[in-house]
Amino acid sequence: MWDMETVTVAITRRADPSRTAEMIAWVNAGTTLAEDFPGFLGTGWVRPDQASSEWHMLYRFADADALRNWEESPQRRWWLSSAEGFVEHTRVERRTGIEGWFDPPKQQDAQIVQKAPARWKQAVTIWLGFFPVSLLAAYTLNHLIVDLHVALRTLISTLILTPIMTYLVLPQVTRLLQPWLKR
Repeated sequence: MWDMETVTVAITRRADPSRTAEMIAWVNAGTTLAEDFPGFLGTGWVRPDQASSEWHMLYRFADADALRNWEESPQRRWWLSSAEGFVEHTRVERRTGIEGWFDPPKQQDAQIVQKAPARWKQAVTIWLGFFPVSLLAAYTLNHLIVDLHVALRTLISTLILTPIMTYLVLPQVTRLLQPWLKR
């Protein structure tokens, strides 16, 4: 099944802190391999401190099919096998869809792995952006397309409003509500 939702994978791995140079080289090799796969959107990693054995890593793909192509690839199998004996995989979490709007902001070259806000907070946040945009569209757009079939009116309005919500409104609303969303 083709899925249009971006997929973010958060993985916690452990490696002996004395092997930090090898771990960084291994992570960079994996990034280089993944960059060649269609739908790859980026990656990052962070450690709690230099003495920590934990490495929190994220990578993101455009959709589930692109992620599956990477995860089932011989390149990734080779890359994972190259770390046998010094890297332990302790946790994997996948997040898709609307939760991506609530991803924590980037800090330097890595993202901090945090739990997404409660669904009801996500719904309130989306509504706070959606209501004024819909109201504005009702006053400015609807009179222009009132004579069209309802399916065509809906198609036109969603084609216009979805990018506005995704790229302009929701990033601003989530930034403003960040303290409340994190509680």
